[in-house]
Amino acid sequence: MATTPQGSGAARGPRPLILASTSRYRRELLARLELPFEALAPDFDEGAETHRFTDLGPEAFALHLARGKARSIARARPEAWVLAADQIAVVGGDGPEDGPAELLHKPGTEARAIAQLGRLAGRSHRLISGVVLVNHATSTCRELVDRQRLRMRAFSEAEAAAYVRAHRPLDCCGSYRIEDAGIGLFAAIESADFTGIIGLPLLAVGRLLREVGLLPGPP
Repeated sequence: MATTPQGSGAARGPRPLILASTSRYRRELLARLELPFEALAPDFDEGAETHRFTDLGPEAFALHLARGKARSIARARPEAWVLAADQIAVVGGDGPEDGPAELLHKPGTEARAIAQLGRLAGRSHRLISGVVLVNHATSTCRELVDRQRLRMRAFSEAEAAAYVRAHRPLDCCGSYRIEDAGIGLFAAIESADFTGIIGLPLLAVGRLLREVGLLPGPP
């Protein structure tokens, strides 16, 4: 993981923390750090940015989306620390034989979820999260990228359909949830922080929050 500081250091005095997300997964994860925060919906159209994926590449694209979310709230709440994260799922791009990197989308329907799982069966894919912590009043920004690699075992369309119909992971890139029966679809997971698979890598987020004094202790 990499952290890129921009501007000045930590803010002086306590400042509120805002999570730029209405995702219940991210709210529940951030609450584990026992730090007061409020969650607000960012005014940022992710779908309108999809065309940037090819030019930017997976990691820069994930950070681009997280920056957009953070800045949309930071402009209106300059006194607050704004934490934003965006996770993308990518298949391919690991070598010439694997084809170009392709962005996976939230399926939205059972049929698309089953088809997406069929494409991932027996293959590896990556989950890449861009995380941004910004305070407009102090011109401070911290950024990092969290990476996860997952390999699904080979399974049938009938098994994929049974999982989708039972658990309806229609709002999840990749069409699965690790925290439910979706874990049974996998052969291997390479991860330094399991929470990064769910959507907010808490080990890295905790480090950012300590860097700016929102959590006690050294980063």
